[in-house]
Formats: sequence, structure tokens, C-alpha cells
Amino acid sequence: MFFLIVGAIFLGIGGIWLLFVSFSESVLWGLGCIFLFPVQIIFVIAHWNVAKKPLGVQGIGFVLSVVGGMLSKSL
Repeated sequence: MFFLIVGAIFLGIGGIWLLFVSFSESVLWGLGCIFLFPVQIIFVIAHWNVAKKPLGVQGIGFVLSVVGGMLSKSL
């Protein structure tokens, strides 16, 4: 259960951080990332230098969530 909670926190922090980064590029990028998920993927590809750290935090959160889910199923 601990890994699920920590993973969710990391996913949330990475997502909010990515939104801040997208809004710092322009308001249109930020709004696109909020309302249209494919725009977020395009933003990450187009602005890899500034988006790689928030995406890494989300990746860590995803891995922790998967590990936590696997551990909770085995208990």
C-alpha cells in the first residue's frame, strides 16, 4: 500500500510540474496539455530538454505504483 501511495504522489507531482513547464512555454501549450492528452505527448517530444525531468518523475511514480499493485495482490 505504501508504494501505491508514494507512486500516486510522484505521478501527481510530475503531472503538475509538466503543466507548469508547458505553461511557461506558452499559454496555448499549457491549455492544450490540460484538455488534450495527445498535445501533452507532442509537447514532451518537441520540448524534450525541459520536459524530461517531470516525465522522469512520472515514470518513477508509475513504476512505484505498479510495484505497489503487484505487492498488494500477493498479500
